[in-house]
Amino acid sequence: MDHDTRERLINQYLVAIRNLEADEAVDASGQATSHWPPRGYYLLFHVVVGTALGMIGATVSLMVNVAGSLLVGKHPLELIRVYLTFPMGESALATEDGKALFVGCVLYLITGGIYGVAFHLAMSWYFPGASLKKRFIVANIMGLGLWIVNFYLILSWLQPVLLGGNWILTEVPFYVAAFTHLVFAWTLWIVEYWGRFEPPPPASAGLPTADSPAAQSTDDQGAAVAEDVKEAEQGE
Repeated sequence: MDHDTRERLINQYLVAIRNLEADEAVDASGQATSHWPPRGYYLLFHVVVGTALGMIGATVSLMVNVAGSLLVGKHPLELIRVYLTFPMGESALATEDGKALFVGCVLYLITGGIYGVAFHLAMSWYFPGASLKKRFIVANIMGLGLWIVNFYLILSWLQPVLLGGNWILTEVPFYVAAFTHLVFAWTLWIVEYWGRFEPPPPASAGLPTADSPAAQSTDDQGAAVAEDVKEAEQGE
């Protein structure tokens, strides 16, 4: 097989590969199968990433609360104790049970993951191209809004109804609660760019396309490839 024939065959095969990638795959019933990279908003990716980022935010806010508790001479997991009053009642305020505190920390991180999904979906859907300043303002609004909804629209009536007390609102100063939620929001604002979906280029990226100079030697790549291969084999 001479050099020119070899180069022409290579270019035609590459064009055929590119065309196959461009065609939408269908199953036996003629229905389109999954497309990669996904077209439009990749919801599942952002849900998973939002969960992970939310847990990071919850971890940072918990660490800040631990440091603050130590500075004012309180139990390092005082915040977890207070939050445990929701399932345990007033007895949680004095608990030293390591298992209970561990479960409280896990629940705190899980809750952060759930809130992280909502935060990340809002940021990636409504503000994907916004400036850092605008996203910071949105993060602050969402953080304070989350605090107000949690404490004053839900827990303020739900905990008394279920447990007969309102310890979360009375034991956590409003400025501590607000700052905790802001730290969570600031953390997600900082790490949110990790959750941007950037699909890798296709395997054939950079290959010639059907309208490229390298591919203009034929109008029907499949027929030309088959014919040239047959001629090359006969020549050998």
